[in-house]
Amino acid sequence: MIDVHQHLWPEAFVDRLRARREPPYLDGWTLHTATEAPYDVDPAAHELGKRVALEQDAGTTLAVVSLSSPLGIEELGDAGLLDAWHEGAAIFPEPFKAWASVDLLEPDVEQLESLLNKGFLGLQLPAHVLGAPSSWEALGELLQTLERLNKPILVHPGSARSNEAPCWWAPVVDYTTQLQAAWWAWHAFGGRRTYPRLRLCFAAAAGLAPVHHERLAARGGRLGTIDPNLYVDTSSYGPQGIDAVARILGIDQVVHGTDRPYAGTTDLRQGDAATAVIRHDNPHRLLFGAGTSTPERGVQ
Repeated sequence: MIDVHQHLWPEAFVDRLRARREPPYLDGWTLHTATEAPYDVDPAAHELGKRVALEQDAGTTLAVVSLSSPLGIEELGDAGLLDAWHEGAAIFPEPFKAWASVDLLEPDVEQLESLLNKGFLGLQLPAHVLGAPSSWEALGELLQTLERLNKPILVHPGSARSNEAPCWWAPVVDYTTQLQAAWWAWHAFGGRRTYPRLRLCFAAAAGLAPVHHERLAARGGRLGTIDPNLYVDTSSYGPQGIDAVARILGIDQVVHGTDRPYAGTTDLRQGDAATAVIRHDNPHRLLFGAGTSTPERGVQ
């Protein structure tokens, strides 16, 4: 089983968060951000040995962890915090690998390429900076680099807008609307024409953006044919949401992502064959490209 979407904080990264005095920062294990209510982090969720054991018990052969984009770190200009993330994630034991991140204030393409050549599997971008066609255009140098190196992109929810709401508001409202905007902006930009080989995955089923294809058609737009290089992950959704998305995109574009430790594996009730491709074959194609050899797998 391959999980393309998890979060696990290296010890040095936690220390850097505790050393900060402005959001985002940790006070003990209470996380403070600029736009969400304080959140009590479970220390066990970031205890490396426990997480390794959890994935071994689940039969996970590869779990790809990423920086928590809702913290807003990509736009802080805090190089030390980003370095702590990359240095710690680079030495995680199996089954963990990681998505790279960049300082979006001054993207360092050479540093990104170095990280990708050292074992990072792709680049994570926060959805809130991708909500307009021009936003995708502005990040062209990063996109070109990923396509040239045959590496994928994970579009992950970014910073929420306000904390004046219940604790579930940001994940349910802000995160999904960010993902929807980023999804439609990619299409409006003509991303596939510009980057024909670039592989992208939108977390959390792209906020169910594909389900709105009927409204798109009613308003004069067109989704087009199924794009074999465009994926969505399953994080935080169950049988109803994933079945609806799969009916639009096809089952081959759905990949297993849990968002652990904030959520876990869900039985999507798709049957053994579909479950196998969602949890193994499709994530492998996303991460490594079509035509690469896949190891033996069974339904987990």
